[in-house]
Amino acid sequence: MQTVTWKKTILHIFLTVLCLANILPILWMLVSSFKSEEEFSVNPMGWPKLWDASNYTKAWKVAHLGTYFWNSLFVTVGAILLTVFLGALASYFISRFEFRLSKWVYGLFIIGMTIPIHATLVPIFILMKKLSLLNTHLSLVLPYTAFHLSITIFILVGFMKSFPKDIEESAIIDGGGVYRIFWSIILPMTRPALATVVIINFIYNWNEFLFALVLISKTGLKTLPLGLANFAGTETKFQTMQMAALTMALLPVLAFYLLLEKQLVQGMTAGAVKG
Repeated sequence: MQTVTWKKTILHIFLTVLCLANILPILWMLVSSFKSEEEFSVNPMGWPKLWDASNYTKAWKVAHLGTYFWNSLFVTVGAILLTVFLGALASYFISRFEFRLSKWVYGLFIIGMTIPIHATLVPIFILMKKLSLLNTHLSLVLPYTAFHLSITIFILVGFMKSFPKDIEESAIIDGGGVYRIFWSIILPMTRPALATVVIINFIYNWNEFLFALVLISKTGLKTLPLGLANFAGTETKFQTMQMAALTMALLPVLAFYLLLEKQLVQGMTAGAVKG
């Protein structure tokens, strides 16, 4: 019993240190965003004497964050909808139907997880140029969708395989077709796993930088990471404004995660029990 207690204590200490290592930089960034430039230069690690939110309005206007936010939101949501829709359909047929090449098809998708994404940057650039898709939202939506189908299908297939066959047999007896079973039964039951893949896709798509840098050159189409990089490069003197801009870029990720946290935990616990 004492050994188990010590192991739990060490684990709790380790997790606490890990949590603080992730939270403290975010907290420092948030606190610094409410300081004036003079106060930040004098005492960068202290609490602000007067909490001033003007840095947020200034950063929003100077960095043109409204345009970058819209571009990132459009690309991210579009890629997520396309990835989850195609991934859920493919996972349904791979996991619930038996056909000769099912294992080969599934293995082909899994191989996609082993390919370094950025190693394909040059071929994708050439392909997008030939298709006249450079400097369009589709030039980002399509690669984001393709590269995340593998992990999406991997997660959803493992979750869908755990469903008993009796559910579909009962639906067939009641006159339900293949697509009716998918939309009305399988997809709602897969909600926790869908929340997991949505969060994974959202975080990557929202923060992706290199593909956006290479495939997008028009200022009006640049995503938020590109806008923040340009802002940090041009406004080097205004540290507190940069902190405010970074905080605003981080808020959607945190809000999205907290919104789907319950579903994510349910998916993890369900997978642990079923596994």
